[in-house]
Amino acid sequence: MTSSRTAPRVPPEVGLATAVLAVSTGAILVRWSDAPSSVAAFYRVLFTTLPLLPVAAWRYREQFGRIGRRDLGFATLSGVALAIHFAAWFESLEWTSVAASVTLVQAQPVFVALGAWLLLRERVTRRIAVGIGIAVAGMVAMSFGDFLGGVLVGPAPLYGNALALFGAVTAAGYVLAGRSLRQRLALVPYVVVVYGVCTASLFALVLAQGHPLSGYPPREWAVFLGLAVGPGLFGHTVVNWALGYLESSVVSVSLLGEPVGATILALVLLGETPTRFTVVGGVIVLAGIYLTTTGSR
Repeated sequence: MTSSRTAPRVPPEVGLATAVLAVSTGAILVRWSDAPSSVAAFYRVLFTTLPLLPVAAWRYREQFGRIGRRDLGFATLSGVALAIHFAAWFESLEWTSVAASVTLVQAQPVFVALGAWLLLRERVTRRIAVGIGIAVAGMVAMSFGDFLGGVLVGPAPLYGNALALFGAVTAAGYVLAGRSLRQRLALVPYVVVVYGVCTASLFALVLAQGHPLSGYPPREWAVFLGLAVGPGLFGHTVVNWALGYLESSVVSVSLLGEPVGATILALVLLGETPTRFTVVGGVIVLAGIYLTTTGSR
C-alpha cells in the first residue's frame, strides 16, 4: 500500500523492484572478485560513502554539529556491527553456495525480533514466534541437510553457513543499534556517520589481516565499483527511499526476493545448482521470515 505522501515521478513499486534486482547481484559480484573478502567489503562501503559526502556537507552540515555523545555511541555500534556483517557475509560466499549464504544472511528480521524482545522488551506476537520457529527449522535443514544427503556445494558449507548466520545476527545488531538514532537524524547524516564508522572498521580489519589495498587489476576495481553502485546505491539507498512511500512490511517482504534472484543469477552466471536441501530449507526460511516480518506490522 502506498502512503498518502505526494506520489513521486517514479512509482515506488518500480523503484523497489529495481532495488531488489540490484541487491541480488551482490553475491555474484563477490564471487567474481579474486580479492580478499575483507578488501572487497571495504571498497564496497567506501565507494558507497564517497558520493554521499558532498551532499552531507552541503545540505546537512548543521545536523552533524548537533549529534550528541549518546547518538555518536549508537552510530559507532551500528557501524561496527555493519562492518562485521559485511566481512562475515563476504567470507561466507567463499565456503558455501550463493543460495544458502544469501538466504541465511537475509534472516536478519528474525534476529531483530529476538533482539527487540530480549533487549528492548518489545512484545512478540504469536505470529512472530511461529515465524521465528519456522525460520530456525529451515536454517537447520539448509545447514545440515546437505551433509545427510552427501551432496555439498562449496568447500566448507557448514562453516560458510555459520558465517552467513553470523552476518545475519550482526546485521540485526546494526538495525537495533541504529533504531533510536534514525528517529532523530535525517537519512543522509545517519548513513554517512554509520558508513564512515563501518569503513574505518573494515580498513582496520584489512590492515590487521595484512592484505594490500592497491595493486589490483582493473577487473577488480570494476567489481568493487559495481558492489557500491549496484547493491549499495541502487539497492539499499533506493530501499530507504521507497520506505518513504510504501509500508515497511511491504518493503521488508519484497526483500525476500533477493535470495531468489541471487540463486537464479548464480545458476545462470556461475553454473551453481543448489541442492534439494538448500532449496527446501530456503523456502522454509523465507516463509519464516515472511511471518516474522508481517507479524510486526
